[in-house]
Amino acid sequence: MKHWVACLLAVSLLSGCAGTGEHLPLATIAQRGGACPSLSADQELVLSLSAELIAEGRLHAALANLESVPGNLPEVRLRKARILRLLADPRAEPLYSGLLGGCLNAQAHHGLGQIAAARGNYPEARGYLDVAAKLSPTDAAVRNDLGLVLLHLRQLNQARFELLTALELDQAGAQPLDNLLTLLLYQDQWQEAAELVRRRGLSPQQFQAAEERSRALKQEDLARAYGDTSPPAQVEDASWIKVRPATAVP
Repeated sequence: MKHWVACLLAVSLLSGCAGTGEHLPLATIAQRGGACPSLSADQELVLSLSAELIAEGRLHAALANLESVPGNLPEVRLRKARILRLLADPRAEPLYSGLLGGCLNAQAHHGLGQIAAARGNYPEARGYLDVAAKLSPTDAAVRNDLGLVLLHLRQLNQARFELLTALELDQAGAQPLDNLLTLLLYQDQWQEAAELVRRRGLSPQQFQAAEERSRALKQEDLARAYGDTSPPAQVEDASWIKVRPATAVP
C-alpha cells in the first residue's frame, strides 16, 4: 500500500498547535510573504548537499549537514522541518509553524498539511493545503497532496481536478499518476483507467498497487456503512511522506 493512504506510517506530516490552516485570511497571509534573506555561496552549497542527501534517503546525514549553517535562516528551518517530518520527529511541526506568514509561507502550509494528513486529520490537512495551493498554485506536489486528501474526504470531483492539475504541471510525476489511477479504480472507471495505463505505459505492478489502494478505500466505506467509526488504518509510505527530488525543496 505505497503512495498514499495517509495516516499510517506516522511519518509525521503536519498539524497541531497551528490550527486549521485557515486561522488567518488568505490576503493577510499573502501580504506577510516577501523574499527570503539572501544566502552566501557557502550556505547555498550546504543546502545543495543537504538536498542531495535527502534525495538519497540519508536523512540523518542531511540533518547533521545543516548544523553548519545558521538555524534562523528560513530555508534552513524549512529543510530541517522536512527532514524531521520524514523521520516522524515531532520537532517538525513547530519549525513549520514558525515559518507561517513568512517568505516560505506556502511551503509551511504544505508541510503542516502533510503532518495533519499523516495523522488522518483530513479536514485539517485540507485547510492547510487549500492555503498552500492558493499561495503556490503551480506547485505540483501541493496539488497532488491536496487531491489525495480530497480523495480521502470522498470529494471525488475536486480530487480528480487537483490530481489532473498536478499531472499536467509535472507530466513525469509518478505520484499524481498513481493517485489518479487509484481514484479511477475506486470509481470503477475501468475503461478510463485502462486508457491511462496504456497512454502512460504503466507497469502491471503499478496497476496492482493502485487497485489495492482503491480496494482499501472501499473497505473503509464498508466499515463506515456498518457503523465502524474508528479512524482508517495508516498505510506505509504515504505519498506526502516519500522523499521528493532535491529540486523540490527550496
